[in-house]
Amino acid sequence: MSTATHTSPALSASAAAFGMGRTVRLGLSRIGYETKIYFRQTDTLFFTFLFPVIMLTIFSVAFQGMGNVGANPDGTGGISQAAAYLPGMIAAGILLSGVQNLGVDIAAERSDGTLKRLGGTPLPVLSYFFGKMGQVFATSILQIALLLLVAVVAFGVSLPTDPAKWMTFAWVYLLGIATSAILGIAISRLPRTGKSATAVIIPPVLILQFISGVYLQFSLLPNWLQTVASIFPLKWIAQGMRSVFLPETFASVEPGGSWNLGAVAIALLIWLVAGLVICRVTFRWIRKDS
Repeated sequence: MSTATHTSPALSASAAAFGMGRTVRLGLSRIGYETKIYFRQTDTLFFTFLFPVIMLTIFSVAFQGMGNVGANPDGTGGISQAAAYLPGMIAAGILLSGVQNLGVDIAAERSDGTLKRLGGTPLPVLSYFFGKMGQVFATSILQIALLLLVAVVAFGVSLPTDPAKWMTFAWVYLLGIATSAILGIAISRLPRTGKSATAVIIPPVLILQFISGVYLQFSLLPNWLQTVASIFPLKWIAQGMRSVFLPETFASVEPGGSWNLGAVAIALLIWLVAGLVICRVTFRWIRKDS
């Protein structure tokens, strides 16, 4: 008489819970490791973490002689140059923290054999991505805090006092940073080698900043360039941030004459889903026997 071995549903659920708990624990430890490595890389610190702060300082000082943005004909009213540039620099920082940082970093790890070595360890794939995503969230929060501190202390920018504005900031930030991080993982497949990663990834990211309302006022761009920029997520992140930090009167110069936050959410969700699909199709966890 033969006997069959059956795994009870309770044991299966317990094993799954243990496996997920282990994945989360390893992921949390990876966040600390990834963040330490991030702050030890001087090029990453300059071109990703400090770059928006430096650009905010340069533009605020260079253009302060032009007077306030949106001032009345008699020169009264409006906002300072620093206040006008702040939302764009926050949006740029979000893109740099996700797309540029992860795109270059993962491409280099693939090229130098780091992914292959990790593939030979018990580290789950989800723990690896948990660490990367956690590092992006942690460093971008610190970057935004530094941007706000510089804007307020050095340039006297007044921050919003309406709680609704900060609620908008929260969901635009979370959706924007998640989308940027996922796209950074997806774009890491483009460079053929780790050495070419910066040359492949940084130029498109820089171009997007110029056409998406970061360095130049979006309404001043030609219509066809606004249409091109609207395809990509940075334009929508910047628009969402402008709705938080700029006066309501500035909405009239936006496309359609409003902040259009519904379109911001839809555009970022589309890019988030597209990025997840691309990552699922293209990312390979390189095992030793591959």
